[in-house]
Amino acid sequence: MQDVMSTAGSNGNRRIKSIITKEDEKMSYVDEVLERVIAQNPAQPEFHQAVKEVLESLRPVIEEHEADYRREALLERLTTPERQILFRVPWVDDKGQVQVNNGYRVQFNSAIGPYKGGLRFHPSVNLSIIKFLGFEQIFKNSLTGLPIGGGKGGADFNPKGKSDREVMAFCQSFMQELYRHIGAFVDVPAGDIGVGGREIGYLYGEYKKITGLYEGVLTGKGLTYGGSLARTQATGYGLVYFAEEMLKANGIDLKDKTVAISGAGNVATYAIEKAEQLGAHVVTCTDSTGWIYDPDGIDVATLKDVKEVKRARLTEYKAARPNAIYHEGKGVWTTKCDVAMPCATQNELVLDDAKTLKSNGCIAVCEGANMPTTLEATQFIQSNGMFFTPGKASNAGGVATSALEMTQNSERLSWTFDEVDSKLQNIMVGLFRNVDSAAKKYGMEGNYVAGANIAGFLKVADAMKAQGIV
Repeated sequence: MQDVMSTAGSNGNRRIKSIITKEDEKMSYVDEVLERVIAQNPAQPEFHQAVKEVLESLRPVIEEHEADYRREALLERLTTPERQILFRVPWVDDKGQVQVNNGYRVQFNSAIGPYKGGLRFHPSVNLSIIKFLGFEQIFKNSLTGLPIGGGKGGADFNPKGKSDREVMAFCQSFMQELYRHIGAFVDVPAGDIGVGGREIGYLYGEYKKITGLYEGVLTGKGLTYGGSLARTQATGYGLVYFAEEMLKANGIDLKDKTVAISGAGNVATYAIEKAEQLGAHVVTCTDSTGWIYDPDGIDVATLKDVKEVKRARLTEYKAARPNAIYHEGKGVWTTKCDVAMPCATQNELVLDDAKTLKSNGCIAVCEGANMPTTLEATQFIQSNGMFFTPGKASNAGGVATSALEMTQNSERLSWTFDEVDSKLQNIMVGLFRNVDSAAKKYGMEGNYVAGANIAGFLKVADAMKAQGIV
């Protein structure tokens, strides 16, 4: 009998211990939400990555307000878009063949203003990528200090190699659905990869015809119908203004530093231009087939001629600049540099690249594209004494200038290039200081990923709480 009692007691103790252990190991609110996001959004790795990066960096803030946030399900609401729109886009090519693409608009968060974020036309576009971009956009837009919410959209359509008539046919069909969901006080898309002045023009023309409204519903418009000077330059210029201020805050001058840049689109081209104007020596650029190393410094005029006029490959740059070296494929981050600025696409700078940059003496990685650095590479950079600026902060110049275009449209005015450029610089300098201050406040000085997420998050969270459960 004693043995039975002893066994029963032992089992009871184990059960009690198990209950206590489970209580002690209760999952944190952040971990609960991360599990929920993965379970509710299967096969969306880019979105998972973005949410994980943001929430992990917000842990100190969330833990401080956990009871309030959990009660109001604030994180669940933050990581769930207010609206996700997927629609069919049929159009007719030059051969008379009907083509069909998927169109997307994810309206993620409108707590501080109308949804704002680019349209991307590229074969890689899917719901996961649009949601990751839209989620990041919430915080990026918040950081600018301007009243704009977060959203993103696009289609798996590739404008490259298409005639103007084909691009127009696609854009008109795309807008025949999108117009239902956008408006100057509702959702104001901009251009992104694959959506330049041509595409915005066709989109705006169709919007105007369908609605009968002449309003600032799209940004990146042509200068003859409400566009902003400096919009083309904005993201690249803004990146360099942010990087310059970050380095200055750490006692480093951008002048005379060797800079490696990826990409050859607007962001890369104008980052090169502004960095060189400020005295840096930029030696690389890339496109989808290869990359250029120019020991004399990238010649911006030649690059613009190749990419903006001829719409050619970088082999044409090599032909015009004999001292330049052209490399097929990847490898730009093997270049010895002081500062690296990835300005091409997501996840282009991986862990091995980060290790190579470190071994070659690189002191800072400043993102010009959206999430171009993998999480593993980011962690390596931060833990190995290099400065790192996340895209949601350092590439916010584009959306800031888009918001300035909205202001100009509302005022029925057009500002000069210098006015826009000056406002942009002030926004980016102020943005860095907010990021820096938020990181210091929560004991993470120099962690600009955390600082950007915290500064952007708190403004949105406060607005969401003030507006109730909506």
